[in-house]
Amino acid sequence: MLIELGHFALILAFGTALLQAVVPLVGAQKGWRNWMETAAPAATAQFLLIAFSFVALSWAFLASDFSVLLVVENSHSAKPWLYKLTGVWGNHEGSMLLWVLILSGFGAAAAVWGTNLPLPLKARVLAVQAAIGVAFLAFVLFTSNPFLRLDVAPMDGRDLNPLLQDPGLAFHPPFLYLGYVGLSMAFSFAVAALLEGKVDAAWARWVRPWTLAAWMFLTVGIALGSWWAYYELGWGGFWFWDPVENASLMPWLFAAALLHSAIVVEKREALKSWTILLAILAFGFSLLGTFIVRSGVITSVHAFAMDPERGVFILAILAVFVGGALTLYAARASAMEAKGVFGMVSREAGLVLNNILLAVSALVVFVGTVWPLVAQMLLGRTLSVGAPFFEAAFTPFMVAIAVALPLGSLLAWKRGDLGRALRLLLPALVLSFALAGLAWSFGTGRSILAPVGTALGAWIIAGAALDLWQRTGRSGASRLLRLPRADWGKAVAHAGLGVTILGVSLLLAWQQEDIRTASLGETFRVGAYDLTLNGVDDVPGPNYRSLMADVTVARDGQEVARLHPEKRFYPVAAMPTTEAAIQNGFLRDIYVVIGDPQDDGGYAVRTYIKPFANWIWGGSILMALGGLLSLSDRRLRVAAGAAKAPRAAVAAE
Repeated sequence: MLIELGHFALILAFGTALLQAVVPLVGAQKGWRNWMETAAPAATAQFLLIAFSFVALSWAFLASDFSVLLVVENSHSAKPWLYKLTGVWGNHEGSMLLWVLILSGFGAAAAVWGTNLPLPLKARVLAVQAAIGVAFLAFVLFTSNPFLRLDVAPMDGRDLNPLLQDPGLAFHPPFLYLGYVGLSMAFSFAVAALLEGKVDAAWARWVRPWTLAAWMFLTVGIALGSWWAYYELGWGGFWFWDPVENASLMPWLFAAALLHSAIVVEKREALKSWTILLAILAFGFSLLGTFIVRSGVITSVHAFAMDPERGVFILAILAVFVGGALTLYAARASAMEAKGVFGMVSREAGLVLNNILLAVSALVVFVGTVWPLVAQMLLGRTLSVGAPFFEAAFTPFMVAIAVALPLGSLLAWKRGDLGRALRLLLPALVLSFALAGLAWSFGTGRSILAPVGTALGAWIIAGAALDLWQRTGRSGASRLLRLPRADWGKAVAHAGLGVTILGVSLLLAWQQEDIRTASLGETFRVGAYDLTLNGVDDVPGPNYRSLMADVTVARDGQEVARLHPEKRFYPVAAMPTTEAAIQNGFLRDIYVVIGDPQDDGGYAVRTYIKPFANWIWGGSILMALGGLLSLSDRRLRVAAGAAKAPRAAVAAE
């Protein structure tokens, strides 16, 4: 009965979304206040209905209700409860239900916390958000219904894909969707502004917190996916330039550009048309990622569905919303008159350069991702675009961003002094070159990547610290802790990028790899470490069997770690997985993978020494933390601004 109620709630949510998409929009156009005021309660009701539907499906998974087709196909009674819950969104239908839940959640949040928004703008924003909800609720109900019943329930399910039975993958999709779908708010604000014909500093202040929240969630989601690929897939890498990985990177880059562009609109009322376009493109590329994952047009280990008919439905949604928004943009962009002017050397110019580099780098990733598909469709040729292309084409733009970032942060608004900024950054420049020389000497000149990456990472980190310090003025350290959280957030996020660049460059330049067949009791050397394969045992798990190795790692005769890499086999899914054993360290990881038994009685063993690996995800955490700090400050400042306005009006009377 609960399943039927969940399905019915989803149908009611669809009707509510239709109401929310039409009535407030008409009210805003006609100036009918009562009609506009229906947007907020409709948004809240839509969210509550979808939340009930999601809880009903989650209960079916946790209770192992095998009368539900989706539970049969993605769960098993012997599975731990966490992975039963993961099964809710570890498939196409359930993940789309999570998609619309988050979409409606952002709309409800705007309804609750958007009390300081002008009523016509709020009505239009919530109506556009609801229109997106209508499209995706229709997609779920008509093509991807998660509540289908079976006439005869089987005794047990077919299990979830074993690769998804992992803590990293349990939380990766929700965070990723919070980022993907969160960009819908920026899109809704952009379309609402185009309908209203007005973009100003107040609009930028309202849109920035939503974009910042989405960017922050997307950062965490991408980092979790990268971390999972590093330790779960057993190949030792953290980024493969897989089409689905690229699908998350592109909106992240556009969202970063949008955040910086909105600052210029807020501070100087310039770049209005460009900011609106970025808001449309950021969400457009989120929809493109949804299409890539669910259409089957591109093969990926991350793909949810291989159904071209569903892909056509998503493509239609993409065409209607992005095409419609771009058409409206073409008709109204000329009305977005920029008021602020600025010099070629200024904070605004630095942010424009940042925007160009981020947008072009996203387009480079887009071309590399879709080119194999285009070549197959138009030329009849099967092509593969791999890491060499992306690294050669994408890296120069990231280098340029890294070089320009500290300089742009220290330039003044409207008209800056490049010489002064360089003088302020002189300690950062000296430190960068010194550390680059140190990296070169450690690497014995074998790779230019280590010194260049070290210099760029140190340049960004030191530049962020100097930017923070110069904001204290003559007060020095006494004022440092009293700086606004937005200033701290900016510095922490920029430093996080520097830490990630350091981690990526030093890992790629200095990692050591050893692949061999090792016999039981054999000791072999990798870098400065001696590894001994003590034994391999067959160990039962809750819903798998594991071939677990026991490996001792020693350095200079002293034991450093005892590692237990596994080769698991899931009998229900008839699928093996590799579980790497990693001894994490601040400066390096020791990474061991056990392979299949060999004819001579030994086992295939892969060992990596990975320097600074954890700095990659540490930098991502810092970027997300910076976003959180800025977001907390922004909420306070927006609320303060809203509170001052009524007081000022009363005083004027």
